[in-house]
Amino acid sequence: MSSAAGAGEPTHSSRHVRDPPGRLCGEEREDGGSGSNRKEDKEVDVPEGDVDLDLYGAAAGWVEARTSCPHLPAMPAASADELARVPAPDSQCSRCHHPSENWFCLICKDVLCSRFINKHMLHHFQETGHCLALSFSDLSVWCFACDSYLDAQSILELRPVYEVAHLLKFGERPPFRSLEVLDLSSGQNGGSSSSS
Repeated sequence: MSSAAGAGEPTHSSRHVRDPPGRLCGEEREDGGSGSNRKEDKEVDVPEGDVDLDLYGAAAGWVEARTSCPHLPAMPAASADELARVPAPDSQCSRCHHPSENWFCLICKDVLCSRFINKHMLHHFQETGHCLALSFSDLSVWCFACDSYLDAQSILELRPVYEVAHLLKFGERPPFRSLEVLDLSSGQNGGSSSSS
């Protein structure tokens, strides 16, 4: 078909894309019908060669971790005393004592359960403003204020606590990306440096 096709009509060079049924962050969509809470799939036609941005990020089931965060100054410096206070990854939630899906507050060092259990880490952020937390499940770092994951490999302030948590969980140092791949001074992936 030519470009004269009507708006919204697929052409032979379009591909049919279905929005993923689940979302990493936020709530699932509800259909506008009979009031049921059934998930609604969204179908989108994307012309060949065009990039469908919905296929990237949270809509595709993965997210790109941020390489900077304005809330890092709230975190205490990574002194030996601070790093010694990192608890074992199997620590229970300090409020409900749930044994899994727990997060470690990087500000006050409290261990609290995830939003999938009793939401104690989320409540802690809402009550105290402590927005930086490390997941003991997968050692990811989340900023509640930015509503985003943070890259513990490229953010120098996060590396010491990430390394200690990795040592406690796996008994070995984490496999950090090499400095050739990661330009730590700018927080960008390698290749963006002008000193070639």
